[in-house]
Amino acid sequence: MKSRGPITAAALALLLALPVGAAAQGATARSQEARSQDRLDTAESLEGNYLAAIVAGAGRDLGAAAVYLREAIKGDPQNNDLLERAFVAFLADGAMPDAFRAADKLIQRDPSNGLAQLAIGIRALKQKNYQTARNHLQRGGRGRAADITATLLSAWSQLGSGQPTRAIETLERLKGEASYNLFRDYHAGLILDAAGRKADAEKRLKAAYDSEKTTLRLVDLWARMQARNGDFDGAAATYSEFDRLLPNHPIVRDGLAKVAARQTPPRQVGTAQQGAAEVLYGLASAGNRQGDEAAALLYLRLAIYLDPNHDLAILTLGDILERARQPEDAVAVYEKMPATSPLRPNAEIQAGLALENLGRPEEAVKHLNALIAERPDDIDALSALGNVYRSRKMFEEAAATYDKAIGKLASPGRANWDLFYFRGIARERIKRWSEAEADLRKALELLPEPLGRERALVLNYLGYSLVDQNLKLDEALGMLRRAVELRPRDGYIIDSLGWAYYRLGRYTEALRELERAVELRPSDPVINDHLGDVYWKVGRRLEAGFQWNHARDLNPEPEDLVKIKRKIERGLEDGPSANAVEPKDAAEPKKDGG
Repeated sequence: MKSRGPITAAALALLLALPVGAAAQGATARSQEARSQDRLDTAESLEGNYLAAIVAGAGRDLGAAAVYLREAIKGDPQNNDLLERAFVAFLADGAMPDAFRAADKLIQRDPSNGLAQLAIGIRALKQKNYQTARNHLQRGGRGRAADITATLLSAWSQLGSGQPTRAIETLERLKGEASYNLFRDYHAGLILDAAGRKADAEKRLKAAYDSEKTTLRLVDLWARMQARNGDFDGAAATYSEFDRLLPNHPIVRDGLAKVAARQTPPRQVGTAQQGAAEVLYGLASAGNRQGDEAAALLYLRLAIYLDPNHDLAILTLGDILERARQPEDAVAVYEKMPATSPLRPNAEIQAGLALENLGRPEEAVKHLNALIAERPDDIDALSALGNVYRSRKMFEEAAATYDKAIGKLASPGRANWDLFYFRGIARERIKRWSEAEADLRKALELLPEPLGRERALVLNYLGYSLVDQNLKLDEALGMLRRAVELRPRDGYIIDSLGWAYYRLGRYTEALRELERAVELRPSDPVINDHLGDVYWKVGRRLEAGFQWNHARDLNPEPEDLVKIKRKIERGLEDGPSANAVEPKDAAEPKKDGG
């Protein structure tokens, strides 16, 4: 579904243009206050604070942008454009009191502001002022996107008013597209369940499940309803079917354990606030899948405001912040995960990885080791620790940690392919090639063909490593060609194929692939360096020098920089015959796809 709800294009433009370079750059209200008090010196002028906010936004620091915008508004409180920018920044930053104050002022000046009306409607829902909530939701704009959001939220507000029949009548207005039917049946089932109409609830939620069996939240809530109605075998079958699609998910694993023990799970969505949060989470998930992270961020902030224990909303928000390169903000979000949630271990692990991304590896290792001490059989925590060691190029430690994780597997399945892949990388880097090759081939064995992007990573690493050692060359080149077929727009993998051709002395083919790789990754120093080498080999010396100079200016690794400077001064020295593989210490490609 492509709807954004009442989040208008103008509001999204504000979010994208000023506060956040990549849309989803947020921080919690707590971190915002820390920024304000501990390290930010606001300017003395409106212009200075406004420019500081722009700089903060360009640097993906939404909390700082919000602080500067707050000060800027003091200098020009009647500026609607400034107020709207601040409102969107406050909301995306999770500073809800500031966001609501700004929204109140905005709708006084412009009642057609859909996002402000939505925010005030959500506040009224939280406060159980259901008629007020409906009034604001109905003023939130028109169009398919606004209509589905307002309709779903209004239905839950009617349940809050004690009118479940009217709530269902409101939902019945959603007709037409398959996605509308799914949302209608899903929320009708939840509303009827909350109202105690068991048979009707089961019928509607079953209809939603039958039309979409690959959405985790829907699967979990349907299985929970089955178990509450005494159908434990049916619930187990529901979870098991999803487990075949996405093995070993914590929520499914927890659900299977509970129904096997004949435990009746509690209802997850039973109040108007929880239901409205479910609406916002569902819309956020749809937007996130389609790359619409700006809308997803705003919806998730509102969802968590309504239901602070919505574990999937918390995990999704943290993931968006991590992808937006805001690990500190992600850690703050992960800390909000309820202790009783089956996703709590995942959140704790992600917090450790976020610490690594913050450049605090000692804290990351300490954090993950503490988790492993608490849960020694936690394969995910062991894998995360191995990944931290690997990112720090501590390959001996990484290999040993992956050994422990793999040793705890009763029977490796396709969900475990990455453990063998990463251990294979670590072992290759410490020159334990025979073991590394076995691991990489095991990863390929576990990966099904439909997971083509993942297979491409393994094929790329294994194929390049074989070429690098002048082993099984025909098979190796076939692997690299197949990797490129699976990820034809991946400049790193195309670079691997081109560099393999280069090492085999097949310079014409190397030139073709490396020029493609540079087009896709023009700012990568390794790829530019490789292209310079092949230009030299085919006699295009001026172009070789240009590429090496360009690679030098792109901040290469220190050991690569020494070699690049030497080539700029002297060119390439005469090497071995065209069919031989050059030494291993030549410039290293990004064999793992970056």
